[in-house]
Amino acid sequence: MNYVDFVLTPIYIFLLYLFFRRKRKKYEDPLLQKYHRQGFWIKMFASILFILYYSYLTEGDSTVLYQLEGNNLYHLILNNSDNLKYLFHKGKDFDLSLVKAPDNQGYFREEGNFMVIRLDAIFSFFSFGSYAVINLFFACLAFSGLWKLYIFFYTQYPKLHKQFAISILYFPTVAFWSAGLLKDTLCIAALGWLTCAMYGLFYKRKSVIKNSFILFISAYFLAILKVYILLAYVPFFVLFIILKNAQGIKFKFFRYLFAPALIALSIFGFTQVLSSYNNELGAYAVDDLTSSISHLNEVIEQRSGREDASSNFSLGANFDGTFGGLIKIAPVAVGTTFFRPFIWEAHKISQLMAALESLILMFFTLYVIFKSGLFTFIKLVLTDPLIMYCFLFAVVFGLFIGASTLNFGTLVRYKIPCLPFYSISLFLIYEKVKVRSSRRVLKKIITREPISITNLKPAIS
Repeated sequence: MNYVDFVLTPIYIFLLYLFFRRKRKKYEDPLLQKYHRQGFWIKMFASILFILYYSYLTEGDSTVLYQLEGNNLYHLILNNSDNLKYLFHKGKDFDLSLVKAPDNQGYFREEGNFMVIRLDAIFSFFSFGSYAVINLFFACLAFSGLWKLYIFFYTQYPKLHKQFAISILYFPTVAFWSAGLLKDTLCIAALGWLTCAMYGLFYKRKSVIKNSFILFISAYFLAILKVYILLAYVPFFVLFIILKNAQGIKFKFFRYLFAPALIALSIFGFTQVLSSYNNELGAYAVDDLTSSISHLNEVIEQRSGREDASSNFSLGANFDGTFGGLIKIAPVAVGTTFFRPFIWEAHKISQLMAALESLILMFFTLYVIFKSGLFTFIKLVLTDPLIMYCFLFAVVFGLFIGASTLNFGTLVRYKIPCLPFYSISLFLIYEKVKVRSSRRVLKKIITREPISITNLKPAIS
């Protein structure tokens, strides 16, 4: 950060506040107004922390590369308008002689990296090239997507407004890692808008042209940035839409067969699509993933004693490189995604925050299972469309992330798309169990045999 950033940051925060305040006024519901206001300020605070963290507490990450090359592209366009063409070209077509740092040339071959660089350059025209202000813009994009996600869940269960706010707007690692110049920020934004568009298009069947456009743009960004998020998410959301429409089926036997069949079909379709996208997915393709995890574990074991690899870890499970072997390590991989790093494994401030959060999430998971019972827990996951979609997406996504990301520094970032959904599924299960318990108690009170006066014996004979 420089003096320009310190001057411009409060000015732009005020301008962004005015913009979102105007958006907030369209909501008549005071609860939505409250959470919209709180969500905005949480995002601004998280963005400032993100800026300070990468400016003063760490040597840098991808965000430094994006800012360096984005700012370079911005100045290239200012100096020569012919360079404007690079905003519309693919990264692989970029003139590598114009790259600011020669070591960054390889990053231009991946379109996802160049997309962030491209957006950085575009936002530079509205921020005087300020790194801090560009981070604020990215944070606002993420907030818009998270807010769309909140609205979607709020319309399903308005009574759980506080729980949804905790899961979507207040979640510390989600708030922090989607508040700056990273691909993860854009992915969170796209995921929220994609959800809202698909629900409006395929269930509500409203605003067809608008929702189709939003769906296309959101899917395009996810496909460019991290296609595995798109491939993991869409099947389970489609499953939710189908099951929600099928709730009117009177024959329970058919409905209960319908859901498991769709689950199996979704998982099978997901793996088949992954297999057909080897080149696009790289290490996340099924064939490459299953064959590389063993090697990754061996490398981690070899580096475990080195200080520069303190954030690396091993799953601690034998893996033979097959898809069947992936299923065997699934509990460890999923547990790693949601419940690690443990407190003693955190070596950085960012990891410590994630470790505390993971500990709370672990206790909450155990508490919900204890209150509901394992059988009821599984039954609700398999029968309730909203719980099914949230839980299965979170677990399947967590499986692939936990199995392939063997570094805590990247794990805490890569897992943020599934954390809100996992948390929401737990809140929904807990609420369902609580409601059922209340109904049972009420039923016992109502159906209790009334006491007959004639049967009462006098106290004194």
